[in-house]
Amino acid sequence: MSQHLANFALKEEIREYWSRRAETFDQSPLHGMQAPGEKAAWLDLIGSHVAAPAGADVLELAFGTGEITSVLLALGFRVTGLDLTEAMLRKAKAKHAGASDLSLFLGDAEDTREDDESHDAIVMRHLVWTLVDPMAAFRDWYRVVRPGGRIVIIDGDFAETSLLKRWRRKLAQWMERREGTQAPVIDWAAHEAIMRQIYFSRGLRPNALRQMLTEAGFGDFRIEGLEPVRKAQRRGASLATRLKVGLSDSFILSCAKPR
Repeated sequence: MSQHLANFALKEEIREYWSRRAETFDQSPLHGMQAPGEKAAWLDLIGSHVAAPAGADVLELAFGTGEITSVLLALGFRVTGLDLTEAMLRKAKAKHAGASDLSLFLGDAEDTREDDESHDAIVMRHLVWTLVDPMAAFRDWYRVVRPGGRIVIIDGDFAETSLLKRWRRKLAQWMERREGTQAPVIDWAAHEAIMRQIYFSRGLRPNALRQMLTEAGFGDFRIEGLEPVRKAQRRGASLATRLKVGLSDSFILSCAKPR
């Protein structure tokens, strides 16, 4: 099988996986904004990294059910969103029905088909770790963003390479069953099969990501953790949720296309 066909087949696996996740996606503490104060923390964090005025044109990639979309709209941006799955698209459209500054479409984050220099910023959460060909994506984003515009990546190291991470996940699952709480349905076999094939199969780390984005032409980097958000997520949460929140080494990285 050629590399092109192999990449296409893997993207179809990824599309199917996230389609199945759509129904319960917001139940995950890493996806749905369930905790008091969490949205306010996201507003501060994302707003400072986008660093654009209200009315700016922002492209959101892999919008999922539209949780980060709500933050971008609250910041006053005009948002265009692309997602790979119809199930997520339906969820996000229903959640934001009537929003005037929002356009949501099916699309591929590695080949957006957006016009050259058409957006003031590009924002994404939990996308980059799934990319099949990240350098192709980074070059496309460089083409699409305007000079001086920023790329904002919210992501984490989701490869459970350590025994401690695997133990914490299993403990959280056991506690959810004991508490009788409703956990999101995750096909871990499919998740692990995809993890073995993607580019960042051994984990996504900010310093390696920075190097790749530098090669794509970006500069003016900012990298920090998500502690203000994680603090809000842990506030009043069950022990199982607190364990889940700490599973991934999450970060926000932003960079700019030179003027």
